[in-house]
Amino acid sequence: MAPRLLQKLRDWAGDRRGVAAVEFAMIAAPFFFLIFGLLEICVIFIMSSVLEHGLNEAARGIRTGQLQSGGSFDREAFEEIICAEIFDLFECEGAIELDVKTYSDFASTSNPSAIDEEGNLDDEDFEFNPGGANDIVVVRAFYEWELMTPVLSAPLANLSENRRLLQATVVFRNEPFGD
Repeated sequence: MAPRLLQKLRDWAGDRRGVAAVEFAMIAAPFFFLIFGLLEICVIFIMSSVLEHGLNEAARGIRTGQLQSGGSFDREAFEEIICAEIFDLFECEGAIELDVKTYSDFASTSNPSAIDEEGNLDDEDFEFNPGGANDIVVVRAFYEWELMTPVLSAPLANLSENRRLLQATVVFRNEPFGD
């Protein structure tokens, strides 16, 4: 009886059917982890680029004085201009935080972190001051992006609750408009 059992064991060990399925099962988890992580990074990069494009296009109106010379230019109007430039890739209106500050020279400009100790956006010191002719202006836009893959994207989160803060910044000197 023992030789017969030993022969069945040898036959079972020598059977190569299903090897590909077993090997794929062994590498599937790391493979999908890499694929979804790569997709998450790509989406973050694309959304950051889109936000930066929208902010650059909108800030041109401040730089040239076109927006300041208009009748009712405020934070909401500036946000609408940004949202019109982002190709409807994410929900923009009411979700973007803006910080527009004026400085006397480039050396005094600062770009402090907008994330507090609890991992939330700290917009307490944000203001909206587009300045006048020849002023130096720092325009920052922030968007809280919900990460798509909760467990896999945890290293990418820089805010609490599996969110990433996307930020775009433009620094420039206003043109000598109105002179």
